[in-house]
Amino acid sequence: MPLSKIQKKKIIEDLKEKISRQKAVIFTNIRGLKVKDLTQLRKRLRKEAIDYKMVKKTLFKIALPRTIELDPRKLEGEIAAAFGYQDEIGLAKILYDFSKKNENLKIAGGIIDGIFFQKEEIISLAKLPSKEQLLAKLVGTINAPIAGFVNALKGNLRNLVYILSNIKAN
Repeated sequence: MPLSKIQKKKIIEDLKEKISRQKAVIFTNIRGLKVKDLTQLRKRLRKEAIDYKMVKKTLFKIALPRTIELDPRKLEGEIAAAFGYQDEIGLAKILYDFSKKNENLKIAGGIIDGIFFQKEEIISLAKLPSKEQLLAKLVGTINAPIAGFVNALKGNLRNLVYILSNIKAN
């Protein structure tokens, strides 16, 4: 049954509100995706405070700000949009990991900071290490010289104790 004008206006207003407060929107092609798989994906996204909404391409086109140059009608298949409000890369990672497990979900592209990215660019973003992993590597790199210095000092003390114990034994 077709939507009435009032329903369409509500959907457009809801989309405008979501777009205005998002950090990233990633579009997925859900053609062929089973309902149980879609439900599983929605639960996973809900845990991360991510909205996932199936939208008509024409309504999404109307809701997009004029500054974003994207025609959703050119995206392949039936489109669902995931709205990430906190972490841009985390959203891409979740969808990419799910698409690896379920071949019917395909990333179609995305908008990050008002710029449209093709699906290949979103997938390459998803393959990057997470913010926490990068911070852990940074801390490890900063800590490495200090740990090496402490280990060298311990080695000298260890050798001194070893020499003294040998002198005592003789």
